[in-house]
Amino acid sequence: MTYRASQVVTSRNLPAIGRASRRFSHRVYVAYSTLYVIGTILSMQISFVGFQPVSTSEHMGAFGVFGLCQIHAFVDYLRSHLNKNQFDILFRAVISTIAITGILTLVVLAALGKIAPWTGRFYSLLDPSYAKNNIPIIASVSEHQPTAWSSFYFDLQMLTFMFPVGLYFCFSNLTDENIFIILYGVLSIYFAGVMVRLMLVLAPVMCILSGIAVSSLLSTYMKQIDEVKVEKKKQRFEGNYFMRSEIATLFVCVMSVFLVMYTLHCTWVTSEAYSSPSIVLSARGHDGSRIIFDDFREAYYWLRHNTPEDAKVMSWWDYGYQITAMANRTILVDNNTWNNTHISRVGQAMASSEDKAYQIMRELDVDYVLVIFGGLTGYSSDDINKFLWMVRIGGSTEKGTHIKEHDYYTPAGEFRVDKEGSPTLLNCLMYKMCYYRFGQVYTEGGKPPGYDRVRNVEIGNKDFELDVLEEAYTTEHWIVRIYKVKDLPNRGA
Repeated sequence: MTYRASQVVTSRNLPAIGRASRRFSHRVYVAYSTLYVIGTILSMQISFVGFQPVSTSEHMGAFGVFGLCQIHAFVDYLRSHLNKNQFDILFRAVISTIAITGILTLVVLAALGKIAPWTGRFYSLLDPSYAKNNIPIIASVSEHQPTAWSSFYFDLQMLTFMFPVGLYFCFSNLTDENIFIILYGVLSIYFAGVMVRLMLVLAPVMCILSGIAVSSLLSTYMKQIDEVKVEKKKQRFEGNYFMRSEIATLFVCVMSVFLVMYTLHCTWVTSEAYSSPSIVLSARGHDGSRIIFDDFREAYYWLRHNTPEDAKVMSWWDYGYQITAMANRTILVDNNTWNNTHISRVGQAMASSEDKAYQIMRELDVDYVLVIFGGLTGYSSDDINKFLWMVRIGGSTEKGTHIKEHDYYTPAGEFRVDKEGSPTLLNCLMYKMCYYRFGQVYTEGGKPPGYDRVRNVEIGNKDFELDVLEEAYTTEHWIVRIYKVKDLPNRGA
């Protein structure tokens, strides 16, 4: 039997949190306190996390709930040992002291920098447009993009439709457990819609609520089939229900088909979408055979064995970890670079003309530049498709004031790489590194040379030579292209 504090005390004496829900109990206190303490201690054992769970603003909500649980339990303890008048006086004094002390402590720690302020990612959850308007580097990460409706169905299939049914059954029986699941589900689906990476948070509660829905529905309809088996000779009109047994049987069969299809869908998604490593790409040929694109490992192997050990490689930050781990070369930016100015400087080099880019590369002591290009194979996650983020991040700092996003669009506001494209785009370093010698290549039958299979256009700037760079290596399928920065005496030779 669940014990509730509201069953033994009056609502007038309950703290605000108790009056709001009247569901605080000894079981809730033990469960939350145990989970918070053990979970926090375990998370702090990860070197990257460290003391963040107790020193960052994002975690103060969980810590605050933990504190409220201790206060509520302490108040209940005092109430059981004092009469009403004594408790009222002490309650006001204790609560006032704790509230004032807690607020002052938080203010002082925040002012001293002991508690880190909310990060841009957190603000992005509350205001999806915040990162794009203020911190473009956060908005540029694909995992931080809003989730497309198709992604919900692709990842969750029938769970998308069973989720609201599960919520209905939980609302029909408002126990402590069901209220927790309701809150978890509603908040998770909001946050998952704001940021695609939080689909990982949504998936467990989707499974729980859908399981509740399927179980409740099958339990209801299976009873109708069981009753018919016992009473086979009854008429088809049973009470107020028409063909009750037939409808129940049909429903169970349809639900079984859905569950089988869900299992097959999950197996397919796991094998095709979530089991391939990101550095080894695969596709299907016209005859159904699998084609492997191993260009990433090919390029990193070349870097490792054909460049000096102290060589510095400039690329967009997406590939920083891979270059460090597989090529064992120094990179300028990677997935853990917190200096927005440094990443902005790389973006400025990519978005500038060759002369300005050369000055930046000499400033950063760059030896090689690596770009990802998918125009030959149709690989859509290449640097041209990411280029506008380089422009936005590059122009977000003081040194990048010459980088204006509208300069890379056509007068009609389009981002195009064909002859109608902006001259600023057609002559920037990134464009030239991706499309160098590409104007001489035939990619599809019936298409002109230089036809980009990702953008589905013929490129607009074909016949150009590189002035400050020289091609060092291009992989088999042209996905990875590496250029060497010319030394000053050799420039223009």
